Amino acid sequence: MPHVAVKLWPGRSEEQKARLAEAIVKDVMTHLNSGEDSVSVTIEEVKQEDWTAQVYQPDIQGKWAKLYKKPGYKP
Repeated sequence: MPHVAVKLWPGRSEEQKARLAEAIVKDVMTHLNSGEDSVSVTIEEVKQEDWTAQVYQPDIQGKWAKLYKKPGYKP
């Protein structure tokens, strides 16, 4: 039951987000041996000015030890 949450700045088309979700599902199926029906993906747009408070602090800075890919930026 993997669920993948993607948070990004606004500006991507629905087609781009759909292609990203499809690619994520395929990779999860390949690398975790999960069936397609068990994988879910959410994509949430977060405004640039809200990024630090809504994403960086709670999801990145607040979970640094759990990040498998750390960002190369600091707010």
